[in-house]
Amino acid sequence: MYARILIVLPHPDDEAFGMSGTIARYVSEGAHVTYACLTLGQMGRNLGNPPFASRVTLPEVRKRELLESCKALGIQDLRMLGYMDKTIEFEDQEELDARIRQLIDEVRPELVLTFYPGYAVHPDHNATGAAVVRTVARMPKEERPEVHCVAIAHNRFQALGEPDVQVDVRDFLDKKLASIRAHRSQFQAVEMFGGKEPSLEILKERFPTEFFYRYRFADS
Repeated sequence: MYARILIVLPHPDDEAFGMSGTIARYVSEGAHVTYACLTLGQMGRNLGNPPFASRVTLPEVRKRELLESCKALGIQDLRMLGYMDKTIEFEDQEELDARIRQLIDEVRPELVLTFYPGYAVHPDHNATGAAVVRTVARMPKEERPEVHCVAIAHNRFQALGEPDVQVDVRDFLDKKLASIRAHRSQFQAVEMFGGKEPSLEILKERFPTEFFYRYRFADS
């Protein structure tokens, strides 16, 4: 059981699909969760279906959706870091790493959840995971939190093997569904549901477990 968890992801809705059940489970076990969301997904292509946002209003819409998702999952501490969507790979690495280190020093997490760098498809996902890994790698070994990563690239099994962290989320699928539905401007684009509105029945059948890779540092 973890007492303090830090989540570092680039976009609103990144928490919903790969780790929301895990977050809800850890919260139920007493964890205090801090979620650092780097951007507001300002450049997202989806404006609702039918559209209910514009390019101008989308950031505020996605902010409200993120707040709703965090409330559904029981996340106690949301930090919106204010970076621009689709630019994380171009940000100054030292500045980004310093902000992540500042969060780690403040929160003192036992566990950090993020994307696996190089195996997360979207450039922002990969750049965010890489920043977390760089930052934690610089810490003394005895002070490092565990880092559990979501990998979604098609070649993840060939490159990384089977995920070594499996979290049973069957008792938390209602919260996972609430998190997904909170991001109503975006969820119609989620191909994993085959164009259908997500339901508890689909989640029970297809997503009873969430999977992570424990990041292993070269000197560990």
